[in-house]
Amino acid sequence: MTEDEQFMRLALNEAMDAYEADEVPVGAVVVLNGKVIARGHNLTETLKDVTAHAEMLAITAAANGLGAKYLKNCTLYVTLEPCIMCIGAIMHSQIDRLVYGAKDPKKGYTLLERDFLPKNLKVEHGVLAQECSQILKDFFQEKR
Repeated sequence: MTEDEQFMRLALNEAMDAYEADEVPVGAVVVLNGKVIARGHNLTETLKDVTAHAEMLAITAAANGLGAKYLKNCTLYVTLEPCIMCIGAIMHSQIDRLVYGAKDPKKGYTLLERDFLPKNLKVEHGVLAQECSQILKDFFQEKR
């Protein structure tokens, strides 16, 4: 198992925590120098806050933990492609690398037709994509 897969598994654990809390199952972890420094999962229903996405909560936790607003040299692993709001936060936090699992064909940032990401942000996708997608499918299947 690659390092990216290991960290994505931790993000999937966060997604499972969201699932069990009846939240849309998306999870995220922030990694610095090979160590998880923050975690988060969707809490929009619990907090009654549309901005309480996994990425936003993980970024805030990482910044608080480091005592800094910028997350240079950090990687964010998230189970679902970030939305436009979250990609904005990722860019403003100056995270160096984004790794996500499943694509979000309805609300993902790649729906935007132009490339607006800073050149220093490395993006990789498809890590454990099947598993990241399946947890979402299972959740919404239960809801129907």
